[in-house]
Formats: sequence, C-alpha cells, structure tokens
Amino acid sequence: MSGSGFFDHQVNGFAGIDFQQPDLGPAELTKAVDALLAHRTDRILFTLITDRIDALCAKLANIEKLRAADPKLARVIVGYHIEGPYMSPKPGYHGAHDPELMKRPEIAEFERMQDAANGNIRIVTLAPEQPGSPEFIRHITQRGVVASIGHSEADDRQIDEAIAAGLTLCTHLGNGIPVQLHRHDNIMQRLLARDELYAAFIADGIHIPPAVLRNLVRAKPRDKVLITTDCMAAAGAGPGRFRIGRFEVDVGADGVVREPGKPNFAGSSLTMDCAAENLRKFLGWDDAEIQAACNERVVRCLGM
Repeated sequence: MSGSGFFDHQVNGFAGIDFQQPDLGPAELTKAVDALLAHRTDRILFTLITDRIDALCAKLANIEKLRAADPKLARVIVGYHIEGPYMSPKPGYHGAHDPELMKRPEIAEFERMQDAANGNIRIVTLAPEQPGSPEFIRHITQRGVVASIGHSEADDRQIDEAIAAGLTLCTHLGNGIPVQLHRHDNIMQRLLARDELYAAFIADGIHIPPAVLRNLVRAKPRDKVLITTDCMAAAGAGPGRFRIGRFEVDVGADGVVREPGKPNFAGSSLTMDCAAENLRKFLGWDDAEIQAACNERVVRCLGM
C-alpha cells in the first residue's frame, strides 16, 4: 500500500514490551518503537491504563526522560492516551482495568499528570456518569486535550452534558461493555447515534466480528471513523505469555489475548498493517480510505 505510515492513538505495548511497567528503559522502548516502524506505524499515543495517580505520573515522567534523550522515540511517541482511572467500575464495563482504582475525575490530578507529561497528554478516556465529569471535560478540552468516552454506561442526559462540555471521541466503540445488553437501550446504540462524535474501532476481527464492524462503520458518518489496535505487548511478538500492568495474559496461535485459563479476551495483539489489510478484506476499502481512518482523521480529531 502506498502513502505514509499509520498513526495509532491507543498502544499499550508492543514487541513483548509492556508500556505499563514503571521501570521501562531505553533499550526496551527502542525495541518497541523499531518494531512499530517495521509494521508501518510511525506515530503513536503511548497509552497508560488505570493506575494510581502517583504511579501514572511516575510512568509519564520516565517516558518523557527517555523521549528527551532520543529523537527517534520522540518522533514516534507523539503524546499520551490516559485510559482511566475515571471510568466505570461495574462488571462488564471495566474490562481489564482494576475496578478498585476507578474514581471520579479530579482536575488537580489531571494537572499533575499533564505536568509529568510535559503537556503531551492528548486523550483522556473517561465515563461521563462519574460525578464532576462535565467540569473535568470542559477543563481538559480547553487545554487542548481530547475527552473520549469509554468503559462507560452513560445515559443520554450524561452524554448530552459531556458533548456540551467538549467530548468528541468514543474509545474502542463496541468494546469495554458487557457481553449481554438490552437490545435497544444500551451505550453502543446511544453513541452510534451521535454523529458529532468520532468513533474508534479495533479492526482485528476478534474484538468486533467483521460483519459487526461493517454495520458499526455504516452507522457513523465516514469522516468520523477512526481505526486503532488498542494493542498490548503481544503485538508484533507472536504467541506466548505477556504482561499488561499487573496482569499476565496468554496469546495463542489465533492471536487472541486471554487471561490464563479464561475464555474472554483481555487485550489486542493487532498491528496497524494487519488492521489495514483487514479493512480491505472486511470493508472493501481502498488505500485512500484506509489511510484516512488510520492517520489523517486521527490527526484531525486530535487537533494536531
């Protein structure tokens, strides 16, 4: 496929390297970045999942130190996506995140994290049903950060308030929700109906089966569709046992990430070049449409 590389706005790890670990060093991060480039992904948002604020700040400060010391790392890691802890702790909604750490958003905590990140936080994923969300969304969006809804069961009123405050994105729409939902009154239907929101989808054929992806994409204005991998350390690494934060996960030959001994999946091993081929196969997209959803629209959504 011709054209420039991909921009993945949700990367939790790559090439066996777990981005959630507090002691990442330059050799590990360089290995991950080199592997990302080999898979034609030349820009990412380094994604940190739910943790205590002190721990998130320490991780951000560490990565900023590594970026400052290596222009290649700084060129590929163009910012951060903070997914949690301001999300739903309810079963089915919290996913692989620790529900014990879920909490209401606090502006002072965001400022601490943004200071540690040298102003490079680009997305915060949250659940707007958490108390104080509209004020928090208004604050971060005025600071140029994208507010995204994910791992949430917000009702229509809460979504209205969030959009009015500046919400513009849906994180991995179709995932981070229980397996069984009311057939009409559910968070996926509420968000699909919001044409003003960008929606990101994981195009691995696992998180969202191909036929479902076709339907979800068809339900959104095409210029609001983004593609991500939401990948963890298994991406670009093949089968084996990997870490994501405090969890160990197994990846089989089928590429599915599972908690050991459990049938449910707990992350993605997708790479963006595979996602691009899936879009061609599942949706019949051409190079220009793939590049738009995997790069150009991401840039526009982020205001970069």
